[in-house]
Amino acid sequence: MADTPTQQPIRRFLSSVFAVPLFIAMLVDENIRTFAIVNAVAQLVLFIAVACVPAWRTRRMTYVDIAWPWGLVVLGVEVLTLGDLSPFAGAIACFYLVVGARMGLAAVTLWRTGEFDKELPRYRFQRLRWRRTSLGSERVDLVAEVLVQGWANCTVLAVPAALAVSTDHPAFGALTIVGLVVWAGSWILESTADMQKLRFGAASKRAGLKRSCDVGLWKYSRHPNYFFQWMQWNAVAIMCLPELIDHLGRTNVYSAVWLVIGLVGCSATMYWCLVFYTGAVPAEYYSVQKRPDYRDYQARTNRFFPGPARV
Repeated sequence: MADTPTQQPIRRFLSSVFAVPLFIAMLVDENIRTFAIVNAVAQLVLFIAVACVPAWRTRRMTYVDIAWPWGLVVLGVEVLTLGDLSPFAGAIACFYLVVGARMGLAAVTLWRTGEFDKELPRYRFQRLRWRRTSLGSERVDLVAEVLVQGWANCTVLAVPAALAVSTDHPAFGALTIVGLVVWAGSWILESTADMQKLRFGAASKRAGLKRSCDVGLWKYSRHPNYFFQWMQWNAVAIMCLPELIDHLGRTNVYSAVWLVIGLVGCSATMYWCLVFYTGAVPAEYYSVQKRPDYRDYQARTNRFFPGPARV
């Protein structure tokens, strides 16, 4: 049976509804409550000012690419200011600050050079989805979609930050060190993939060709930058495991269960986002149209997880 018009938008926002119990868990945990409230207010102000208002005025969702990463920076600042500074808290703050500032500064650069005067392809792709799940107005669709990303910064993506500010004696053991190493390596590899694609694109442009990048890390995955960005979130989850285990003994059962779900949800949410929501699937929808050799590239190269090329 086909979805009814009222059922379709509900299905569209199921992931956000799923995060409501997690936010409640933060509010009823006395160690996290203040952080949850401060962060929710800060993220709301940021997203309304930087993304919702511009999206409403211009009918372009692209501005969320500024709001979301700077929301991660806000989380990093909150870790440094709302909890006791420790090696563990410093590591988590560094994660948010570095990951957020890297993407945030790149987005501001694109905005200043006029790239935001047109909608980015991944957000044009969203309009294809809205044909079946529209809330009845393009402007309402835009603002709702922007707030979904802001809500993620208040809930599932904020769990590592919440754990970092929740105790005076954070654990810093072997798992935290392993997570730091995985994060640093993944950050380097993501940056390497981006540079390889930039160099390949520049060379193709000089040659007057439209070719799919299949050099370096791009021989093993069609989206190695997305894969290693996802691995950074896995790394921060690993870093938080000792503190999560310690925290479970200091909170109520409801909060304990949802914090475990939330930390796993960091990885799951970013995987879904980087593959299906704003990542690989939207990108490839347009790559197939723009590059004659892209279907052949798809046939021989894994979409997300790196692996040997198929002959």
